[in-house]
Amino acid sequence: MSSYSDSEDSSPATPRKMNSDSLDEIEPASKPATPKFELKKHVSYFDRCLFLLPHQYSSADCTRVTFGYFCLSALDLLGNLDEAITSDMKKSYIDWIYAQQVHPSKNTEGDEYIYCGFRGSPYCGEGYNPCKGPTEKPIPYDRANLAMTYTALLSLIILGDDFSRVNRKAILGGLKALQQPDGSFVPVYGSNESDQRFTFCAFAVSYVLNNWTFFDVDLAVKYIQSSQTYEYAISQGPNQESHGGSTYCGLASLELAGRLDALSDKEETLKWCLNRQASGFHGRCNKLDDTCYSFWIGASIQILGGIDMINEKNNCNFLYSTQTKMGGFGKYPGGMPDTLHSYMGLAALSLMGQEGVKKIHPSLNISVDAYEFWKTNILPSYS
Repeated sequence: MSSYSDSEDSSPATPRKMNSDSLDEIEPASKPATPKFELKKHVSYFDRCLFLLPHQYSSADCTRVTFGYFCLSALDLLGNLDEAITSDMKKSYIDWIYAQQVHPSKNTEGDEYIYCGFRGSPYCGEGYNPCKGPTEKPIPYDRANLAMTYTALLSLIILGDDFSRVNRKAILGGLKALQQPDGSFVPVYGSNESDQRFTFCAFAVSYVLNNWTFFDVDLAVKYIQSSQTYEYAISQGPNQESHGGSTYCGLASLELAGRLDALSDKEETLKWCLNRQASGFHGRCNKLDDTCYSFWIGASIQILGGIDMINEKNNCNFLYSTQTKMGGFGKYPGGMPDTLHSYMGLAALSLMGQEGVKKIHPSLNISVDAYEFWKTNILPSYS
């Protein structure tokens, strides 16, 4: 990607009186800062967050696996993973992730796989045991979360694991239990929250485990189709508002399943996505540009084959403006960094071909290098 030496000033210049004899001496009303990608600061930020998060994250401990994924995948995209953590540390991370795997219970009433997959942290349930297997009876509230299962599996791929301890049958059985009558998915067994986010996670997990037989794919595709709005974007569910995040989830799901042609009028969907760019991207009409949507919308545009239609310079300059002095990205310019927006900012710059950032697989949201590792070392055992 070419470097950008000029940022675009979105505010109109203040009218000034001009002397036709000295136009060359007139200075602009404001001098825009030269945009710059702060690679070293981002490496330091994710390195810190991988080992110690600010106390504000403690209330979200149940999603710690996903915080780890953001940091690991970011360091991978930055080409610094092997420098940031040693081989022994990688093994420790892999063991910790496996300790979050919820296995079948011998005495579960009904389906023994309904709680299976990966939980987000050991905040409840069984203690640390990376080599655990089926339990004698279910532990109250020790249930897998579909989004955590998705990020746990991707983290294992990034760390170079061989999936030898992944309980594939149990995870896929858990997916079946999470699908709802309308084709959507809930994150946890017994939940009533269902939307495109968890549908995407189900499709991604099935793709990574290379098995599409444990849930009704046709019904899930119909759910995505029924969520396409009059604007041709995709909403969180039927009869809801078009949204950039749910559009990505729907498109990526269909792409992973090889069912992208099931979507009506993809050219109009692409048009809606392209119209979400002001400088960066926003997720809904009349909203401010937000760092994460440069990935959600940008990846959607790439899936639809329109990546060259993005105003790359404006998008990159917006993302540069949300970088912080301590590394990472904020939601908006001048904001504090957080792991989600920091990772999505990097992922978005990867789509733009940023120098120093690896290429990303847009539908899975991992580096192409990690994807190739999965394809070469894990997929053959599931074929």
